Amino acid sequence: MQKRKVKGLHLFISTIFIGLFSFPFAFAKTLEKRSKKVFHTVVDSTNYFASFKPTVLSVYDSLQLNISGINRKVFEMAQKGFDKLSEQGKILNDGIISIIDFSLPSSAKRLYVVDMKNYQVLYNTYVAHGRNSGQEFATSFSNNESSFKSSLGFYVTGDTYTGKHGNSLKLEGMEKGINDNAEKRAVVMHGADYVNESLIQSRGYIGRSLGCPAVSPKESNQIINTIKEGTCLFIYSPDDTYNAQSDLLK
Repeated sequence: MQKRKVKGLHLFISTIFIGLFSFPFAFAKTLEKRSKKVFHTVVDSTNYFASFKPTVLSVYDSLQLNISGINRKVFEMAQKGFDKLSEQGKILNDGIISIIDFSLPSSAKRLYVVDMKNYQVLYNTYVAHGRNSGQEFATSFSNNESSFKSSLGFYVTGDTYTGKHGNSLKLEGMEKGINDNAEKRAVVMHGADYVNESLIQSRGYIGRSLGCPAVSPKESNQIINTIKEGTCLFIYSPDDTYNAQSDLLK
């Protein structure tokens, strides 16, 4: 009887000892499983948030476009039309967007070429408006031939060619009744001697075109080669008629 009790006590103590010895390993495996689960959750969450594209406001703020002089509302409008044209498959190169802000005088650097993938302002420079659109400010716009006025709205850039102004860039107007006569009117981007700072100093504004968004000859080749072949160009003005008619802004 005594031997049975001793044997039972020995078995009980052995069981406790084995349990205590095994517990740290079991606990460690549990922690390891939990750690792996937490790690994968963190990685999945990181990948999830990384999949989001930057918002319009974050791009605007990252580029500090307010310092460059571009209005936040103008950039939002440009982004809206840009996104719609991209969805329609009209834009072949979605890495670049160009904005001309005709709410500014021609004495201001109102052309912005923005790298949307690397978040950089590549160019911020002078650009002319049509001679019948106004003197210092562009306030009147037309889609008609021989109007010698600028046309507002969204364009997609085409191929380059050599014309009377040298290297020039074709523009295709994307908005019916607003700028879709660009090709008929020969509205293109080109260099022009009348786009220079000396004219601003002498008379307060640069020269005017026949409706083309002309830039300085010193920069024309670089700008044209950057934005050619399927990028988006948006020409803005606080014009109530355009804002009401544009389907890309609705």
